[in-house]
Formats: sequence, structure tokens, C-alpha cells
Amino acid sequence: MPNRSATSNQASDANPTPFSTLTPDRMLDAIESLGLVSDGRMLALNSYENRVYQFGIEDGPMMVAKFYRAGRWSDEAILEEHAFAIELAEREIPVVPPLAFETCTLHTCEDLRFALYPRVAGRAPELSDPHTLEWMGRFLGRIHAIGALRPFVSRPALDIAGFGEDPRDFLLAHDFIPNDLLDAWRSTVDQALDGVRRCFDRAGDFTRIRLHGDCHAGNVLWNERGEPPGPQFVDFDDARMGPAVQDLWMLLSGERAEMSRQLGDVLAGYEDFFDFSTRELHLVEALRTLRLIHYSAWIARRWDDPAFPVAFPWFNTQRYWQDRILELREQIALMDEAPLWSQ
Repeated sequence: MPNRSATSNQASDANPTPFSTLTPDRMLDAIESLGLVSDGRMLALNSYENRVYQFGIEDGPMMVAKFYRAGRWSDEAILEEHAFAIELAEREIPVVPPLAFETCTLHTCEDLRFALYPRVAGRAPELSDPHTLEWMGRFLGRIHAIGALRPFVSRPALDIAGFGEDPRDFLLAHDFIPNDLLDAWRSTVDQALDGVRRCFDRAGDFTRIRLHGDCHAGNVLWNERGEPPGPQFVDFDDARMGPAVQDLWMLLSGERAEMSRQLGDVLAGYEDFFDFSTRELHLVEALRTLRLIHYSAWIARRWDDPAFPVAFPWFNTQRYWQDRILELREQIALMDEAPLWSQ
């Protein structure tokens, strides 16, 4: 099973402002290059890594266009993501796959790479509802059953190097940490990564499968009157190889007892379709820790993109790094506790 770092399959992001030429006219030209005719309606959707817009189409339903950030993924990696979503949809699993035009799902117009999707309506799922969690668990179990059939070839694995060590090194090398907090942050992040390694050691030889990779509530649309009713899983842009629990832990919140109940609800549906290895519960707080480290570096890597200072004005302030140190110290303690829940 491939286990490459998150940067190994990414091209060099040489242009720090990759969307500076993405004007409405160029977006419309891209859409119409596929033989569609836009009616001029255009609405920006919430996305920072890529740029995503809802478009009106003459004599047709609304569509969503995703314009990919240059340098992040190779064409092969994007097509592998598309193929996974299509494979799931063909098994009648409620995901939103890209639309094909003349059998192609990844399109180019001059220097733009983009994909089109059907517009799907829905609200955020009620994750406090046990019925909703069990319902989502059933579909995640089905997603993972398909994900376990074969590995990704061009997409990376979720590992300590790509989500912890590389982000730490980037932040240190580019002087994002204030000098008076540098020693404290460096020592804390190193302790946190030691804790992550211990968690992975305790989990042992777990299986890596194809995952959604970023399965939080914002990437699930809920519509009980839809076809099919219930959840629709969207945005597989972060799909990668990793432990199954990566797609489960982001659905949990609250105090420890509440998260244990939520996890039980998810697994009640999940295990109808795919066996869950309880050894992966050792990874929950480790994966949360890696996400925290990776998130800071993700913003830092994109800081020259004009959209990021506007969207994240609190980033790189003194208070921001003080809070991150405290957050990581809490994670260090949590990673030494017993697993969240076990049968």
C-alpha cells in the first residue's frame, strides 16, 4: 500500500497568486468551451484552496464549476479523485461526481484547469442527532468498502511526514513564528509529534484505504426530500490513502462522553457495511493534532494569495501563535489518555 508524504505528488506551486487572472469573462469562456451557454448568473461559493462558482446555464439546470489551484495536484491525481467519486456514484452511494463531456471530466481552457458538477442543494447535517449519525455511518461504511478494493496510485497518503513534519519545517523555515514564541512553539510541536508517533505505534499495523479525507460537516449536504434522501458527500479534493477513522473523527464534537456516544452512533451504521478496527481509535487525537499543525502551514503556504489575508485576518498574530501553543499542549495530554471508545 503506498505511503508517500502529502507533498510527493504535488507539482511546485510556483505562482503565489494562481487565480489573479481568473476573471468572470475567462470563467465564462471556459464553461462555454464545453458547448454550454451561460445565462450570465454567477455566484462564488465558499472555497479557498480552489475557486468554485455556481453558474446558470441556458435551457438547463444550474452547474458548479471548480477551477483548480495551479501546482497543487497533477492531472493524474485529479483524475484519480474523479474516478473514485464516479466509482462510488455508480454503486448508488450518494456522492456528487464530476460531469463528463465527451468522456472527459478534467478540462482545460488556456492555463485554467476545471471540472463541472451538478448543483446539489442541502443543509448541514444535524450531528447531534443519533439517527443522522447512524445514517451517515452507513454511507461511510459503503464508501470505505469500495475504497478498500484498490489503492490510489497518484494521490498521497495521510502520514506524519506530510501532515506534521513537513508543515512544521515550512513554518520554521519561513519565519512565521514570532521570535519571542519560537522556542516554545518549536518544543511544543516536537512534543506533539512525539505523541503522534506513540499513537501510531499503539495503533500498530492498520490498513490504509481510499478515503474522502476531509469529511467534516461542511462537506456533507443533507436533504431528506432528495434522491436519494439523506446525506450527499461532496468535495473529494482531499481524497487520499489513510486509516478509516480519518473519515469518522471529524464528525465528533463536545466532551469525551458525548464524542463516545456519537462514535457509537456512527459505528452502528458503519459496521453494517465495513468492519472497523478498534485499534484505529488510538489515532483519533493523533489525527486531530496533525490536522492542527497542517492547517497553520496550509494558511502560511497560501499567504501570498490575496484571498487568504482577507479570509483569515487573525492568522500570524501574536495571539494566534499563543493559542496554537496552548492547543497543542492540550493535544499532548489527550494523546496520552485511553482511546475514546471501544467495544
